[in-house]
Amino acid sequence: MLREIHEQPAALDRTLRAEQRRMSRLGSRLRARSIPLIVLVARGTSDNAALFGRYLLEITTGIPVSLAAPSVHTLYRRRLALGGALVVGISQSGEGTDINAVLESSKRAGATTLALTNNGRSRMAQIADETFVSRAGRERSVAATKTYTCQLMLLYMLAEALGGGDFDPLRRIPDYAAAALDLEPRIAGVVERYRFMERCVVVGRALNYASASELAIKLMETSYVLAERFSSADFLHGPVALVERHFPVFLFAPPGKVFRDLRALAARLRRLQADSLVFSSERSILELATCPIELPRRVPDLYSPIPYIIPGQIFAARLARSKGFSPDRPRGLSKLTRTL
Repeated sequence: MLREIHEQPAALDRTLRAEQRRMSRLGSRLRARSIPLIVLVARGTSDNAALFGRYLLEITTGIPVSLAAPSVHTLYRRRLALGGALVVGISQSGEGTDINAVLESSKRAGATTLALTNNGRSRMAQIADETFVSRAGRERSVAATKTYTCQLMLLYMLAEALGGGDFDPLRRIPDYAAAALDLEPRIAGVVERYRFMERCVVVGRALNYASASELAIKLMETSYVLAERFSSADFLHGPVALVERHFPVFLFAPPGKVFRDLRALAARLRRLQADSLVFSSERSILELATCPIELPRRVPDLYSPIPYIIPGQIFAARLARSKGFSPDRPRGLSKLTRTL
C-alpha cells in the first residue's frame, strides 16, 4: 500500500498524457448534443470518486449530476428514463456485477455510457460506448490508493472536456501529489498517538467531502477503526454532539470557498477539547489543531482533493502497521467484490 501510494505522481501523469486526446474529442461530441443529465455509478472506493465527480462536474459544467442507486436496476428491475443522459461507470476492476448491470440498463434506455476503469479489457469496457483507462498499473494492495486518484484525474479530464476547457491546469496535479508525499515523516511521527483509537469522525466539505469519505473507508478497512464521515455542514446539524474531550476528529481544510466554515469548526473543536488532526496549508487553522499536518504548498481548492487525500492514505497505512495489521491484506476482503 505504501509503495503504491508513492507511485501516484507518475500514474497521474501517465493517465493524463495517455487519455487527453480522446477525452477532448469526446467532449466536442457531447457538447454538440447538450447533455441534460450525468449519472455516475460506482461502489466502494470508486463511489467516493463518484461523490467527488458530482461536485466537480456540477461546479465546472452546470450539468445536473446524480449518483446512481444500483439496486433500483438490479433488485427492483426498474428501467429509468435516461434517454440523452450521460451515464459514467467508475470501477477499478471493471468487473463489478451491479455497476455493469446499470450500464447495460442505461444503454438500453438510450443513454450514452462511459467506463472509467483500470482494466481496459474488462466487462465494463466491453459494455460502454467509450472507455477511458487509468494508467495506475496493477494494484496489489486490497486497499485502493493509486487507482482512486487516477479515477479523480479522469473525472477532471471529463469535466474539462465537457466544459470546453483545456488540460493545462491538470498538468500541475502530479507535482502537487509529489509534494504531498513529503509529509510521510511528519505523519509517521504522529500516528503512534492514535494507535489505540477505536472510533473517530472524518470531516470535509464540497470537493473534499469525498476525501473525508475515502479516509474513513481506508481507516475502517485497514485498521478496523469505526470511522464516520460527514460534510462539515451536516456535522453541525447534530453529530457534533458526539464530540467530547479527546474525541478524534480528522479535518480536511484546503483554502477556498469552504475554508471559513471549516476554520470556525476547528475553533469549536478546540473549545470542546477534541483531538483534532487537520490537513491544511493555512496557518490560521493549523494553529487550532491538536495535530496539524501542514501541506507543503498552497493548492487551489478545485485541485486539492488529490494532494489532500495522499497524506490521509499514508496515515491509514501507517496506523494499520502501528496497530499490528497488514494494510495490504485486510481481513475478510478481496480485491474484487461482486454484488447485485
